[in-house]
Amino acid sequence: MVAAAPKRLLLLIRHSPYGSSLARASLDVALAAAAFDQPVTLLFAGDGVLQLLPEQDTHARGVKNIGRLLASLPLYGIEQVYVDAQAVAHYQFALDTAPLKAVPLDSGQISEMFRNHDQLLGF
Repeated sequence: MVAAAPKRLLLLIRHSPYGSSLARASLDVALAAAAFDQPVTLLFAGDGVLQLLPEQDTHARGVKNIGRLLASLPLYGIEQVYVDAQAVAHYQFALDTAPLKAVPLDSGQISEMFRNHDQLLGF
């Protein structure tokens, strides 16, 4: 019997990094799925692109910097990271300063990405 190919998982991350626990939870889900050899793709959209801002100072809030966790994603085999280009333009920051490499997508490319994945989880 041939084993079925693992389903492709797309995580849509739409929440800012420190306003709630959802940003951290989305990354924890990504790491857990990757640990079980699930193909994972991350898409940061809306306020979620703020997670990619470099050198975030979190000491005053008493929380851990999410940038370090983001930088470790390739160690878990998560190398497909994308961002909504419109959201990046809205917040006016350069992706080349982000803690990991992320590819900007327009709305048509995002729609295609939705169609090309078996499962979608939104945070």
